Amino acid sequence: MTSTFSIYALTAVAGLYCIYRLAVRLQLSRAKHPSLRGHSNWSRRVARLVPFFSYDDNAFFASDGAPEPVQQQRRKAIRTLQNNAEQHCHRTLAYLRAIRDSVSDVRFTSRYRVPFPYSDQLPECFRLGSMADESKGSQVRDLDGNWRYDLSGSYGVNVFGYDFYKQCMDEGIAHTRGLGPVLGAYHPLIAENVEMICEVSGLDEVSFHMSGTEAVMQAVRLARYHTGRTHLVRFCGAYHGWWDGVQPGIGNTRKARDVYTLADQSQQTLHILRSRKDIACVLINPLQAFHPNSDAPSDTALVASDRNNVFDKQSYTDWLSQVRDVCTERGIVLIFDEVFTGFRLAYRGAQEFYGIQADLVTYGKTLGGGLPIGVLAGTHRLMRRFKDDQPVNVSFARGTFNSHPYVMGAMNVFLNRIRQAHIQQQYRTSETLWNQRVARFNQRLESEGLPLRITNLHSILSVLYTRPSRYNWMFQFYLRQAGLELSWTGTGRLIMSYSFTDEDFNHVIERFVEAARQMDADGWWWQSPALTNKAIRRQFLVDMVSARFPILKGRLSGPLATTRHDTRSGPMADQDQYSRKVG
Repeated sequence: MTSTFSIYALTAVAGLYCIYRLAVRLQLSRAKHPSLRGHSNWSRRVARLVPFFSYDDNAFFASDGAPEPVQQQRRKAIRTLQNNAEQHCHRTLAYLRAIRDSVSDVRFTSRYRVPFPYSDQLPECFRLGSMADESKGSQVRDLDGNWRYDLSGSYGVNVFGYDFYKQCMDEGIAHTRGLGPVLGAYHPLIAENVEMICEVSGLDEVSFHMSGTEAVMQAVRLARYHTGRTHLVRFCGAYHGWWDGVQPGIGNTRKARDVYTLADQSQQTLHILRSRKDIACVLINPLQAFHPNSDAPSDTALVASDRNNVFDKQSYTDWLSQVRDVCTERGIVLIFDEVFTGFRLAYRGAQEFYGIQADLVTYGKTLGGGLPIGVLAGTHRLMRRFKDDQPVNVSFARGTFNSHPYVMGAMNVFLNRIRQAHIQQQYRTSETLWNQRVARFNQRLESEGLPLRITNLHSILSVLYTRPSRYNWMFQFYLRQAGLELSWTGTGRLIMSYSFTDEDFNHVIERFVEAARQMDADGWWWQSPALTNKAIRRQFLVDMVSARFPILKGRLSGPLATTRHDTRSGPMADQDQYSRKVG
């Protein structure tokens, strides 16, 4: 009898435990964003199922169901753009072709400038990207002598204009030339640099690294070391460098079981932070306020016209304040990843911009004064890499080129220059200035009747498309022809520097409008009642399913159905493997 009762009791306990674990799991699932971006494992699995397919020559120009006259307009436009590029950029293109097959970054970015079904038919000269040999102020020059206003921002490095950084580099190297590349021994400028970084960060201690990704790696490692907990929380869509420990979804083949990807601005997320005992740290990318729960906008994902970036500063400030309170309450390390936003949004970066103090802060890009750098700042307690009572229990981190003298020199010039009165005045007025400029930009677009709108977070801009279209990704090539330099992500992110004067900005508006007029005249924004964003996405899904299951080809159709082939072809065939992964 006693034995039977024990079995029943154990069964009941096991059942209750299973119910408890299921409830905990459901709470975690509710805190994730419902999209695939919020479910890293599923996003990786689905990415493997997305087949490559390529629109043939006819479908390339008619995937939206455009009539024959519009198709011919587009064909002529492509030829004109191609001829102009080959004529005016022939030297630049020759150099890019020479390195195309031997520089892996060029192969990758060439593959992902546009939605993948269009890439094989896109003329090669559009895929190759940029090469430059000189910069000045807000402009860069290619090898053919073409000057363009730079909207790429050198991935965020260029906050103050290229002349500013060339001066930082020249002066910094002059200060440290006597020591040269001596490593291990520190150049004395490091002491002043650390003092200024501590002032900016509001923290006690600094470690130097060679990239922002490396600084984030160290921040996460120290958070786990000191809390004794296993997991980190990142927010849906946020980018923290390419390390697989903070990029658990597409692009990473390792199954990261120690990362929770939770929804931004969600009360369910706050509940998870309050209730779980395994969370070591929360990673915040302040730029995510521009597109919460979405990936960074890129033209490679411009399948339709439903890109939507909206920045609400007060709302995101309130959210970060709540996260800060929960982290303090639960002993979770709050990390601000300021690799991109540091020294751009304000003198003290996003911490000042949002009025939130973090426990650890990572910096990079612009802080190096034009040279590569990654920096981690934190409290004395969190930056400590050893335990007094456990001499072998250390958190090891070193790097051969950490604190390189030339980098320390350029950084020193940078940090001293941004303390000057006129730069501090720029910081005080910059947010209002950029908001006013973007408002003026949008007024001009509206007056021209163009299907475009500009959104911004400070001096970081993005292009929204207000008319359903399958060809918005073409706009990047018109902008380039008009004299505007974009990064490989195209119109998703336009990164502008403080060196843009009102006159420069007006020139950018004029060139932007000129490019948009031509794009419109060439028929890429042709419209029909059937061409809705929903219909476009449905047709794209039909195309993918037909490519995955050829037996269904012809049986599936959408409102925009066109002739296409699903077999691999074209000059990019050797890059099939990654395209299958990223989709």
